[in-house]
Amino acid sequence: MSKFMQEFKEFAVKGNAVDMAVGVIIGGAFGKIVTSIVNDIIMPPIGYVIGGVNFSDLKYELPKAVVQGVELAPATINYGTFIQTILDFIIVAFCVFMMVKGINRLSRKKKEEPAAPAPEPAPSAEEKLLEEIRDLLKNK
Repeated sequence: MSKFMQEFKEFAVKGNAVDMAVGVIIGGAFGKIVTSIVNDIIMPPIGYVIGGVNFSDLKYELPKAVVQGVELAPATINYGTFIQTILDFIIVAFCVFMMVKGINRLSRKKKEEPAAPAPEPAPSAEEKLLEEIRDLLKNK
């Protein structure tokens, strides 16, 4: 059992697993912010422009069902909520697209930046000796 726990600990502490967990948590919080923006800021003016409609109230009511003489509340197809969810998705997808585009731009700039030229290696002892011999022969 301790080998299993050791393997789990190595997995959980690895950078990728921790980074992924942080991403999921931040993504969930970001999703809530986008949902609030859509529901509380974007949809009310759109509803006002099209005649004071609240999108969360848009629904299609199916016929009432009667079971053993008891009339049940009708089921509804809530297409207004579906429209709001689609807008949530579009906004989140656009934000992720812009973030990935920015990251790609930064990584391209890093690749384009020329690296500092490597300093020339110091000549070896043999090369120094050969240079001295050359200089002596020139002077003769």
